[in-house]
This record gives sequence, C-alpha cells and structure tokens, in this order.
Amino acid sequence: MFHGDTVMNIRMVTAAALITAMAAPAVAQTSETLFSYKNWSVSLVSWQDGSISCVAEVYSQDDALSIYVDPDGTVELEFFSADWQFAEGETADLQVEIDRRGYWVATARLVASSALINLTDSQSGFDLIYEIARGNRLYLRSADGSDVEDYSLAGSSASIQALLDCGAIITDQSPGNPFN
Repeated sequence: MFHGDTVMNIRMVTAAALITAMAAPAVAQTSETLFSYKNWSVSLVSWQDGSISCVAEVYSQDDALSIYVDPDGTVELEFFSADWQFAEGETADLQVEIDRRGYWVATARLVASSALINLTDSQSGFDLIYEIARGNRLYLRSADGSDVEDYSLAGSSASIQALLDCGAIITDQSPGNPFN
C-alpha cells in the first residue's frame, strides 16, 4: 500500500472516529483503533472530559509504552506498569535507551501507575521518537542505570508514522481545506 493510501485510510477512519467521539457522552472513554501492526496499535481516544488524543502503544499483560499526541500539539511518552504505585506529585529521573545506542535522561511525572515524560518543544524528544520508530527494543532504567522495564519496538516504524498522520489530522488548524 502506498503511503498516500495509508494516510487517506487513516483520515477516513479518524474522521469517522471523531464523529463518534464527539457524540459520545462526556463520562465515558471511547477508543477507535486506526492501525495495528505487530505488537503496536494506534488509536483515537475520546477522554471523559471530551478531549481527544491519538495514541500509539505497545503493551503486554501488565505494562505498556504509549505515545500520546493531543490537538494542541502536546506529545507525551507514558510508561505504565500495574506493579507501580506512585504518590501524587512525585517525579523521577529516568534513562531511556534504544538498542543500547546511548541513553536519554528525562524527568518524569509519576502518576498512579505511570511515568509520564512531556516531549513537546524538545528536539531531543523528537529525536527520541525517531529512535523509537527505527529501534528494536527500548530499555527503561532508573537514574542510576538499573533496569526497570524493556519494551519490544517491533512494528514501531509503521505505527509511529500512523500516529503522526493521526496527530496531523487532529492538530490541523485549517478545517476548510480537505486536502491537508
């Protein structure tokens, strides 16, 4: 399938999902899968407060790696584990490494069972997303380099492209042009 065909299909599914999401009651979370490949899925999610996000994620039974894109351009990386319990307002310095090619250091907000890293307005953040797209395995470590989790990145290249396509649609600032 050509890239243009993939973008057109994502645009059509996203448009249908947006209509559904807007009609959904504000108290329910709904999700429409736009794309899935290998271990990854890309979805359009309507949250309880009525907002929407594009989400690419790879998950196992008890943990997940997710990348969120919001309509305002916010990009966030989330590491989730059912085994984690964080107090409100905690932060932690983390190391993120792709395929043992050197690591990024980031400060994460810790919320419930998730470590969240805001990647917006950061060239390093965009470089990290690029590395995830072309990588095989992501290693999450504590500040001292101790292993915490690792995630398969099989299928991440196509999935992150689908996430970027979805993000471009929900962040589009020129609604009158059907060719964007």
